[in-house]
Amino acid sequence: MGFLAPVGLLLCCWLWFTLLPLRWQNPRLAGPDAALRRACRAAARGHWEPAARLFEDAGQDWERRALYAERLGSLAAEKGDLWLKAWQEARPEDSDVALVMARTRVKYAWKLRGGAFARFTSDSQFEGFHRELVASRNDIDRASALGLDDPTPLVAEIWRALGLGYSHEEMESLWSDITARAPHHYEAHYSALQYWTAKWRGSHQRVQEFAAKAAADAPAGSLLAMMPLIAWFENHQSEPAAYPFHSSRARALVDAALADVAIADPAHPRLPEARHLLGYFLYRQGQYRAARDQFRHVDGFTHALPWRYSVPWLHYRLVRTKTARKALM
Repeated sequence: MGFLAPVGLLLCCWLWFTLLPLRWQNPRLAGPDAALRRACRAAARGHWEPAARLFEDAGQDWERRALYAERLGSLAAEKGDLWLKAWQEARPEDSDVALVMARTRVKYAWKLRGGAFARFTSDSQFEGFHRELVASRNDIDRASALGLDDPTPLVAEIWRALGLGYSHEEMESLWSDITARAPHHYEAHYSALQYWTAKWRGSHQRVQEFAAKAAADAPAGSLLAMMPLIAWFENHQSEPAAYPFHSSRARALVDAALADVAIADPAHPRLPEARHLLGYFLYRQGQYRAARDQFRHVDGFTHALPWRYSVPWLHYRLVRTKTARKALM
């Protein structure tokens, strides 16, 4: 008994210094981004200027602009958009505020719908969802007109396409417009992948084909090697008990994604999302030390797959605690 107590204390200390306390987990971001956190906090207090500076600093970094628009749009849709309206009033012809406005309208539509299956969604929820998505056409067109080369407004349109049920031909036309501007855009590919899933407008085969082509055509380090892994995850969502995480196929996809992550730009804004999902797959495959290495980069943040398909803090807590414990064995 006298020996076990110090061992237990050492284990608790190790867990403490390796993984952050749960109260420090940020449910709005996937990984550390001090400037984005400051902008979100300022916006929540009604100040738009830090958000404007984010986009000015991002310039034509389309990946970063897409991340900023998506996160700030979510914030405005959930917490109120008075700060966004003040920004628009101060700079009415600013392509950046127009972009966030477009993303906010689409995000608000999805907020009205809710995340439940269709059979659990009320008629009034669907009516609001449809109304806001239809209205988002003007916001998306305005953002596109003010930022002619920017693919980011068209990424918002993918989520409009998904909700309103664009035909495959309409989606393919939209996709051609996006890839003409940014052929290897991570969020565009992730969003289009959702359209092609069986749960929305495609099929298991179609989403696999889309993801495989994205990875094959992309330069190394683009993180598009994550797309086949995400497609695999989506295709097995309906039968979690039978997830074949240990299959040779799943292991090959993880290895390819790990190789892409290893050579990606450390500043790639989507790298934290890749680490979250890789950490989860490695955990499910019993590769606990490798999983722990991924989680160490992103601990403190939970806005990523697979956590956002469940209660984020609870799911992450269970996985990261077991990972840390098993990695010691």
